Amino acid sequence: MSLKDILPSKLGFGAAPLGNMFREIPEEEALATVEAAWNDGIRYYDNAPFYGAGLAEIRMGEALASKPRDQYVISTKVGRVILDEIEDVSARNLGEKSDVFKYGRPNKIVNDYSEDATLRSIEDSLKRLNTDHIEIAFVHDVAQDFYGDEWLSVFESARKGAFKALDRLRDEGVIKAWGLGVNRVEPIELLLALEGPRPDGFLLAGRYTLLDHDRALQRVMPKVAERGLGIVVGGPYSSGALVGGPNFEYAPATPAILDRVARIKAIADRHGVSMKAAGLQFSLGHPAVAAVIPGASKPERIAEDRAALADMIPADFWREIRQAGLVSPDAPLPVAD
Repeated sequence: MSLKDILPSKLGFGAAPLGNMFREIPEEEALATVEAAWNDGIRYYDNAPFYGAGLAEIRMGEALASKPRDQYVISTKVGRVILDEIEDVSARNLGEKSDVFKYGRPNKIVNDYSEDATLRSIEDSLKRLNTDHIEIAFVHDVAQDFYGDEWLSVFESARKGAFKALDRLRDEGVIKAWGLGVNRVEPIELLLALEGPRPDGFLLAGRYTLLDHDRALQRVMPKVAERGLGIVVGGPYSSGALVGGPNFEYAPATPAILDRVARIKAIADRHGVSMKAAGLQFSLGHPAVAAVIPGASKPERIAEDRAALADMIPADFWREIRQAGLVSPDAPLPVAD
Protein backbone atom coordinates (compact mmCIF):
# COMPACT_ATOMS: atom_id res chain seq x y z
CA MET A 1 0.00 0.00 0.00
CA SER A 2 1.19 3.56 -0.67
CA LEU A 3 0.98 6.45 1.75
CA LYS A 4 -1.16 8.06 -0.93
CA ASP A 5 -3.86 5.46 -0.22
CA ILE A 6 -3.82 6.22 3.51
CA LEU A 7 -3.37 9.96 3.90
CA PRO A 8 -6.68 11.83 3.87
CA SER A 9 -5.45 15.11 2.34
CA LYS A 10 -2.48 17.01 0.96
CA LEU A 11 -2.03 19.16 4.07
CA GLY A 12 -1.06 17.54 7.35
CA PHE A 13 0.13 18.70 10.76
CA GLY A 14 3.78 18.33 11.78
CA ALA A 15 3.88 18.08 15.57
CA ALA A 16 7.58 18.79 16.25
CA PRO A 17 6.86 22.30 17.60
CA LEU A 18 4.53 20.79 20.23
CA GLY A 19 7.69 19.30 21.80
CA ASN A 20 8.91 22.83 22.66
CA MET A 21 11.07 23.05 19.57
CA PHE A 22 13.40 26.06 19.95
CA ARG A 23 11.21 27.63 22.68
CA GLU A 24 8.93 27.01 25.66
CA ILE A 25 5.44 26.73 24.19
CA PRO A 26 2.67 27.20 26.77
CA GLU A 27 0.41 24.17 27.14
CA GLU A 28 -2.73 26.09 26.18
CA GLU A 29 -1.07 27.43 23.02
CA ALA A 30 0.02 23.92 21.99
CA LEU A 31 -3.47 22.48 22.53
CA ALA A 32 -5.12 25.42 20.77
CA THR A 33 -2.85 24.88 17.75
CA VAL A 34 -3.97 21.24 17.37
CA GLU A 35 -7.60 22.36 17.85
CA ALA A 36 -7.14 24.97 15.11
CA ALA A 37 -5.75 22.25 12.80
CA TRP A 38 -8.75 20.03 13.53
CA ASN A 39 -11.23 22.86 12.96
CA ASP A 40 -9.49 23.62 9.67
CA GLY A 41 -10.21 20.07 8.51
CA ILE A 42 -6.68 18.66 8.90
CA ARG A 43 -6.91 14.92 9.54
CA TYR A 44 -3.29 13.80 9.27
CA TYR A 45 -1.00 14.30 12.28
CA ASP A 46 2.70 13.36 12.33
CA ASN A 47 4.59 12.95 15.59
CA ALA A 48 7.66 11.29 17.17
CA PRO A 49 8.85 10.29 20.65
CA PHE A 50 11.95 12.42 19.96
CA TYR A 51 9.93 15.65 19.88
CA GLY A 52 10.51 16.96 23.38
CA ALA A 53 11.19 13.45 24.78
CA GLY A 54 7.52 12.48 24.44
CA LEU A 55 6.04 15.93 25.09
CA ALA A 56 4.62 16.40 21.57
CA GLU A 57 2.90 13.01 21.69
CA ILE A 58 1.43 13.71 25.15
CA ARG A 59 0.08 17.08 24.06
CA MET A 60 -1.35 15.75 20.82
CA GLY A 61 -2.94 12.82 22.64
CA GLU A 62 -4.67 15.24 24.96
CA ALA A 63 -5.76 17.59 22.18
CA LEU A 64 -7.25 14.80 20.05
CA ALA A 65 -8.74 12.76 22.93
CA SER A 66 -12.30 13.89 22.22
CA LYS A 67 -12.09 13.48 18.43
CA PRO A 68 -13.52 10.39 16.66
CA ARG A 69 -10.48 8.11 16.16
CA ASP A 70 -11.72 6.74 12.84
CA GLN A 71 -11.67 10.23 11.34
CA TYR A 72 -7.93 10.95 11.43
CA VAL A 73 -4.56 9.37 10.64
CA ILE A 74 -1.50 9.36 12.91
CA SER A 75 2.08 8.67 11.99
CA THR A 76 4.77 8.46 14.63
CA LYS A 77 8.31 7.15 14.71
CA VAL A 78 10.51 4.40 16.10
CA GLY A 79 14.23 4.25 16.85
CA ARG A 80 14.24 6.15 20.11
CA VAL A 81 12.86 4.95 23.41
CA ILE A 82 11.97 7.51 26.09
CA LEU A 83 12.72 6.40 29.66
CA ASP A 84 11.24 7.55 32.98
CA GLU A 85 14.83 8.29 34.05
CA ILE A 86 15.88 11.97 33.90
CA GLU A 87 19.08 13.10 32.17
CA ASP A 88 21.09 16.28 31.77
CA VAL A 89 19.53 17.77 28.64
CA SER A 90 22.62 19.88 27.87
CA ALA A 91 24.79 16.73 27.76
CA ARG A 92 22.73 14.95 25.11
CA ASN A 93 24.60 14.06 21.95
CA LEU A 94 22.06 14.52 19.17
CA GLY A 95 24.30 15.14 16.21
CA GLU A 96 23.48 18.39 14.44
CA LYS A 97 20.21 18.79 16.35
CA SER A 98 21.47 18.97 19.94
CA ASP A 99 19.71 22.24 20.87
CA VAL A 100 16.47 21.76 18.96
CA PHE A 101 14.50 20.24 21.86
CA LYS A 102 16.41 21.58 24.85
CA TYR A 103 13.12 22.95 26.21
CA GLY A 104 11.40 19.55 26.05
CA ARG A 105 11.05 17.02 28.87
CA PRO A 106 14.33 15.97 30.52
CA ASN A 107 13.56 12.25 30.17
CA LYS A 108 16.42 10.09 28.96
CA ILE A 109 16.36 9.35 25.22
CA VAL A 110 17.86 6.00 24.14
CA ASN A 111 18.65 5.33 20.48
CA ASP A 112 17.64 1.73 19.72
CA TYR A 113 16.52 0.35 16.34
CA SER A 114 16.18 -3.29 17.41
CA GLU A 115 12.98 -5.29 17.04
CA ASP A 116 12.25 -5.25 20.78
CA ALA A 117 12.81 -1.51 21.03
CA THR A 118 10.59 -0.93 17.98
CA LEU A 119 7.71 -2.80 19.61
CA ARG A 120 8.26 -1.02 22.91
CA SER A 121 8.47 2.35 21.20
CA ILE A 122 5.10 1.85 19.51
CA GLU A 123 3.54 0.66 22.77
CA ASP A 124 4.85 3.71 24.63
CA SER A 125 3.68 6.05 21.84
CA LEU A 126 0.17 4.60 22.01
CA LYS A 127 0.02 5.48 25.71
CA ARG A 128 1.30 9.00 25.20
CA LEU A 129 -0.96 9.54 22.18
CA ASN A 130 -3.95 8.24 24.13
CA THR A 131 -4.96 5.86 21.33
CA ASP A 132 -5.08 2.12 20.63
CA HIS A 133 -3.46 2.22 17.19
CA ILE A 134 -1.35 4.26 14.78
CA GLU A 135 -1.64 4.06 11.02
CA ILE A 136 1.98 4.77 9.99
CA ALA A 137 5.35 4.10 11.66
CA PHE A 138 8.48 5.82 10.34
CA VAL A 139 11.99 4.69 11.35
CA HIS A 140 13.46 7.95 12.60
CA ASP A 141 16.74 9.61 11.64
CA VAL A 142 18.87 6.67 10.46
CA ALA A 143 21.12 9.20 8.72
CA GLN A 144 24.32 11.21 8.72
CA ASP A 145 22.90 14.27 10.49
CA PHE A 146 22.44 12.30 13.70
CA TYR A 147 25.00 9.55 13.51
CA GLY A 148 27.84 10.96 11.38
CA ASP A 149 30.26 8.26 10.24
CA GLU A 150 28.32 5.63 12.22
CA TRP A 151 25.11 6.09 10.26
CA LEU A 152 25.55 3.01 8.07
CA SER A 153 25.94 0.73 11.09
CA VAL A 154 22.83 2.31 12.66
CA PHE A 155 20.99 1.74 9.37
CA GLU A 156 22.15 -1.88 9.41
CA SER A 157 20.82 -2.29 12.95
CA ALA A 158 17.46 -0.93 11.77
CA ARG A 159 17.51 -3.27 8.75
CA LYS A 160 17.84 -6.29 11.05
CA GLY A 161 15.43 -4.99 13.66
CA ALA A 162 12.94 -2.21 12.96
CA PHE A 163 12.43 -2.89 9.23
CA LYS A 164 11.56 -6.55 9.82
CA ALA A 165 9.34 -5.76 12.81
CA LEU A 166 7.41 -3.09 10.88
CA ASP A 167 7.06 -5.29 7.78
CA ARG A 168 5.46 -7.91 10.05
CA LEU A 169 3.22 -5.45 11.90
CA ARG A 170 2.00 -4.06 8.59
CA ASP A 171 1.34 -7.55 7.19
CA GLU A 172 -0.54 -8.45 10.39
CA GLY A 173 -2.69 -5.31 10.05
CA VAL A 174 -1.42 -3.73 13.30
CA ILE A 175 -0.22 -0.71 11.30
CA LYS A 176 -1.17 0.24 7.76
CA ALA A 177 2.22 1.43 6.50
CA TRP A 178 5.85 2.08 7.37
CA GLY A 179 8.93 3.77 5.97
CA LEU A 180 11.76 6.09 6.97
CA GLY A 181 11.42 9.52 8.54
CA VAL A 182 14.70 11.28 7.69
CA ASN A 183 16.36 14.61 6.83
CA ARG A 184 18.68 13.05 4.26
CA VAL A 185 18.20 11.41 0.85
CA GLU A 186 20.81 8.63 1.14
CA PRO A 187 19.00 6.33 3.64
CA ILE A 188 15.93 6.28 1.39
CA GLU A 189 18.09 5.47 -1.61
CA LEU A 190 19.73 2.64 0.35
CA LEU A 191 16.44 1.15 1.55
CA LEU A 192 14.94 1.24 -1.94
CA ALA A 193 17.94 -0.76 -3.19
CA LEU A 194 17.43 -3.59 -0.66
CA GLU A 195 15.72 -6.83 -1.68
CA GLY A 196 13.98 -7.59 1.61
CA PRO A 197 11.97 -4.84 3.32
CA ARG A 198 8.90 -3.43 1.59
CA PRO A 199 8.33 0.15 2.76
CA ASP A 200 5.16 2.01 1.79
CA GLY A 201 6.66 5.49 1.58
CA PHE A 202 8.83 8.03 3.33
CA LEU A 203 8.83 11.21 5.32
CA LEU A 204 11.59 13.38 3.91
CA ALA A 205 12.17 16.63 5.80
CA GLY A 206 13.82 19.63 4.20
CA ARG A 207 15.05 17.86 1.07
CA TYR A 208 12.24 18.53 -1.37
CA THR A 209 11.72 22.24 -0.89
CA LEU A 210 12.02 25.33 -3.03
CA LEU A 211 15.43 25.98 -1.42
CA ASP A 212 16.85 22.44 -1.57
CA HIS A 213 15.59 19.79 -3.98
CA ASP A 214 18.29 18.84 -6.50
CA ARG A 215 19.57 15.72 -4.78
CA ALA A 216 16.13 14.34 -3.90
CA LEU A 217 14.98 15.01 -7.44
CA GLN A 218 17.85 13.04 -8.93
CA ARG A 219 18.21 10.25 -6.39
CA VAL A 220 14.87 9.28 -4.89
CA MET A 221 11.79 11.04 -6.27
CA PRO A 222 11.75 9.09 -9.59
CA LYS A 223 12.23 5.72 -7.80
CA VAL A 224 9.47 6.48 -5.30
CA ALA A 225 7.08 7.53 -8.07
CA GLU A 226 8.02 4.49 -10.18
CA ARG A 227 7.10 2.13 -7.34
CA GLY A 228 3.84 3.91 -6.63
CA LEU A 229 4.97 4.86 -3.12
CA GLY A 230 4.41 8.25 -1.51
CA ILE A 231 6.57 10.91 0.11
CA VAL A 232 5.46 13.19 2.92
CA VAL A 233 7.43 16.43 2.72
CA GLY A 234 8.41 17.73 6.13
CA GLY A 235 9.90 21.17 6.68
CA PRO A 236 8.58 22.70 3.43
CA TYR A 237 9.68 26.15 4.65
CA SER A 238 13.26 24.94 5.29
CA SER A 239 13.24 25.59 9.06
CA GLY A 240 11.64 28.97 8.37
CA ALA A 241 14.31 30.37 6.03
CA LEU A 242 11.95 30.41 3.06
CA VAL A 243 9.43 32.60 4.89
CA GLY A 244 11.86 35.11 6.35
CA GLY A 245 13.11 33.17 9.39
CA PRO A 246 16.76 33.14 10.51
CA ASN A 247 17.25 29.34 10.39
CA PHE A 248 17.91 26.87 7.60
CA GLU A 249 18.28 23.18 8.40
CA TYR A 250 17.81 23.92 12.14
CA ALA A 251 20.83 26.28 12.19
CA PRO A 252 21.47 29.95 11.24
CA ALA A 253 21.04 30.37 7.47
CA THR A 254 24.19 30.97 5.42
CA PRO A 255 24.58 34.12 3.25
CA ALA A 256 24.11 31.93 0.13
CA ILE A 257 20.75 30.66 1.39
CA LEU A 258 19.61 34.16 2.42
CA ASP A 259 20.56 35.43 -1.04
CA ARG A 260 18.55 32.66 -2.70
CA VAL A 261 15.53 33.48 -0.52
CA ALA A 262 15.85 37.17 -1.42
CA ARG A 263 15.98 36.39 -5.14
CA ILE A 264 12.91 34.16 -4.98
CA LYS A 265 11.07 36.73 -2.86
CA ALA A 266 11.79 39.53 -5.31
CA ILE A 267 10.13 37.51 -8.08
CA ALA A 268 7.27 36.45 -5.76
CA ASP A 269 6.60 40.06 -4.76
CA ARG A 270 6.44 41.13 -8.39
CA HIS A 271 3.77 38.49 -9.05
CA GLY A 272 1.88 39.02 -5.78
CA VAL A 273 2.75 35.51 -4.57
CA SER A 274 3.33 34.66 -0.90
CA MET A 275 6.46 32.68 -0.06
CA LYS A 276 4.37 30.19 1.91
CA ALA A 277 2.21 29.54 -1.17
CA ALA A 278 5.27 29.12 -3.39
CA GLY A 279 6.90 26.73 -0.92
CA LEU A 280 3.90 24.49 -0.28
CA GLN A 281 2.77 24.34 -3.88
CA PHE A 282 6.27 23.62 -5.17
CA SER A 283 6.64 20.62 -2.84
CA LEU A 284 3.21 19.30 -3.82
CA GLY A 285 4.00 19.72 -7.52
CA HIS A 286 5.90 16.42 -7.67
CA PRO A 287 3.69 13.38 -8.38
CA ALA A 288 5.50 11.33 -5.70
CA VAL A 289 4.47 13.73 -2.93
CA ALA A 290 1.48 12.54 -0.90
CA ALA A 291 1.30 15.43 1.59
CA VAL A 292 3.16 18.35 3.13
CA ILE A 293 3.36 18.83 6.89
CA PRO A 294 4.45 22.32 7.88
CA GLY A 295 5.03 22.50 11.63
CA ALA A 296 2.87 25.01 13.51
CA SER A 297 3.26 26.26 17.06
CA LYS A 298 0.59 28.96 16.97
CA PRO A 299 -3.08 28.54 16.01
CA GLU A 300 -3.01 31.34 13.41
CA ARG A 301 -0.33 29.53 11.39
CA ILE A 302 -2.84 26.86 10.38
CA ALA A 303 -5.07 29.33 8.52
CA GLU A 304 -1.98 30.79 6.81
CA ASP A 305 -0.95 27.35 5.56
CA ARG A 306 -4.45 26.59 4.28
CA ALA A 307 -4.62 29.94 2.47
CA ALA A 308 -1.17 29.32 0.97
CA LEU A 309 -2.36 26.01 -0.42
CA ALA A 310 -5.41 27.65 -2.01
CA ASP A 311 -3.60 30.68 -3.49
CA MET A 312 -3.65 30.91 -7.26
CA ILE A 313 -0.04 31.30 -8.40
CA PRO A 314 0.39 32.70 -11.91
CA ALA A 315 2.26 30.49 -14.37
CA ASP A 316 4.60 33.41 -15.10
CA PHE A 317 5.96 33.22 -11.56
CA TRP A 318 7.05 29.59 -12.03
CA ARG A 319 8.49 30.35 -15.47
CA GLU A 320 10.49 33.26 -14.11
CA ILE A 321 12.05 31.36 -11.20
CA ARG A 322 12.88 28.53 -13.59
CA GLN A 323 14.55 30.96 -16.01
CA ALA A 324 16.46 32.55 -13.10
CA GLY A 325 17.90 29.12 -12.25
CA LEU A 326 16.18 29.12 -8.84
CA VAL A 327 14.54 25.73 -9.41
CA SER A 328 15.98 22.68 -11.09
CA PRO A 329 15.16 22.36 -14.79
CA ASP A 330 13.87 18.84 -13.99
CA ALA A 331 11.55 19.78 -11.13
CA PRO A 332 7.86 19.35 -11.98
CA LEU A 333 6.12 22.68 -11.43
CA PRO A 334 2.46 23.15 -10.47
CA VAL A 335 1.76 24.50 -13.98
CA ALA A 336 2.64 23.26 -17.43
CA ASP A 337 5.75 24.97 -18.82
